Amino acid sequence: MLSINRYFPFLAIIISLAAWYDPQPLRSLEDAIVPFLTIIMFCMGLTLRWQDFRRVWNKPQPIALGVLLQFAIMPLIAFLLVKILSLPDDLAIGLIIVGACAGGTASNVMTFLARGDVALSVSMTLMSTLWGVVLTPWLVAFYASANVQVDTGGMIFSIGKMVVLPILAGLLCNHYLPQIGRSIQSKLPDIASAFILAIIGIVVSLNAEEISTLGITTASAVIIHNLLGLALGYGIARWNGQTEAEARTIAIEIGMQNSGLGVALAIKFYGPVAALPGALFSVWHNISGSLLAAFWKWQIDQKIKKVRQ
Repeated sequence: MLSINRYFPFLAIIISLAAWYDPQPLRSLEDAIVPFLTIIMFCMGLTLRWQDFRRVWNKPQPIALGVLLQFAIMPLIAFLLVKILSLPDDLAIGLIIVGACAGGTASNVMTFLARGDVALSVSMTLMSTLWGVVLTPWLVAFYASANVQVDTGGMIFSIGKMVVLPILAGLLCNHYLPQIGRSIQSKLPDIASAFILAIIGIVVSLNAEEISTLGITTASAVIIHNLLGLALGYGIARWNGQTEAEARTIAIEIGMQNSGLGVALAIKFYGPVAALPGALFSVWHNISGSLLAAFWKWQIDQKIKKVRQ
């Protein structure tokens, strides 16, 4: 039987290319993104226990480090890339806005696939979202001398609806009806992966035209921005003494921004051209995140095999 989870990165690339080449069939599924994400989060909740979150909150250092790096590294990298690559003003402000955003919900999904610390990932997403209410507008003003206004209530409501509630439902189901979780435990990665692939395809199809208009310089800036966030997040976390699982989780959280918010803010305040970096980031970080998650999962599987031999 084909394991979607096993071949996930290759399938993600194939679906992305297919959706970019012929975007029309998937565009009608735009409204399905939130329900699909809800199902993924519920699957993640089925793998968690209350003790996981209690453990995370009893050890706040990784959360604090992740949030600190989130708002220190990503906007600074965006600013430096803008200067080094001499991006036009509209594209520059778009990249800086993406860098100043909190971690996105996609980071929770990739952490799950990478067998990272999901409870830590969810906690960091919630904390960075709350801090982002203040820090995102301030960082955009600091690095770009521009003003944006963040919809505080809308952000918190979206995180609650798409992340907290379905994960809480999965937790409750796992606690009170553990037989359900046990019966599908082995299938959860494949179920989650299938819905993630669907979301990636839809996101690519919705941004296909925008991606086609991007130049090599802008695309390079977005890709480097994401890869440096992943690399520095992991490296600094390990240097700071975090465990391997915590470092991987922090890296994914930092490298995968809430690019959807970045696109919305850019369009609202600066127009469609400024939204292009966020649109490409939405596509690219799903591909890079899935490749990294697959690599880390493979490493863990290899270690398990050695122990069992």
